[in-house]
Amino acid sequence: MQNFQTVAVATITAIALASPLAAAQKTGAVAQDFKLTDVNGKTVQLSQFRGKTVVLEWHNPGCPFVAKHYGSGNMQATQKAARQQGAVWLTINSGAKGKQGHMTGTEAKSLIAEQNIQSSNYLLDTKGLVGKAYGAKTTPHMYIIDGAGKLVYQGGIDDKPTANPADIKTARNHVLAALREIKSGEKISVAHSRPYGCSVKYAS
Repeated sequence: MQNFQTVAVATITAIALASPLAAAQKTGAVAQDFKLTDVNGKTVQLSQFRGKTVVLEWHNPGCPFVAKHYGSGNMQATQKAARQQGAVWLTINSGAKGKQGHMTGTEAKSLIAEQNIQSSNYLLDTKGLVGKAYGAKTTPHMYIIDGAGKLVYQGGIDDKPTANPADIKTARNHVLAALREIKSGEKISVAHSRPYGCSVKYAS
């Protein structure tokens, strides 16, 4: 807990200086803190959720891999299940203005209502600073941070890297599996997997 609080003090500067080639956060290490604005203009900071499990989901509504999980209701069901377990779910859009997936707060609010998105907050990362700091490569790209502030999972939502909704039924949902293991105090059996989907549409 102390490490998470210490990291939280200076991380905004660290993110502001994150380069486009920033390496992904290391699984097992303290997750880098950040601040982003949500669709209502409210500032949300990762460290405000210390003590709780946090799921990060990179999102692009124009990506067919994202559509696979939202059109089928799989992502919403996963979000709901996570929150019922007491987790915080932060959906992050790092799409740059003028590129696929970019949304304003108003557009994002309409999408949330239309698709019944169940995340705790939808955050806008137009400059891509947080996405680059985390090394987010695809939409979706998933991360789980435990209550102590450590990154305990990163990768795909499941083990079926396709855009076909029919594959969801036979897929292992890595996110739900990890959340169950965290809740029961077990070691996470799959802590890292290959993310799949569309590339994150950064500004540069």
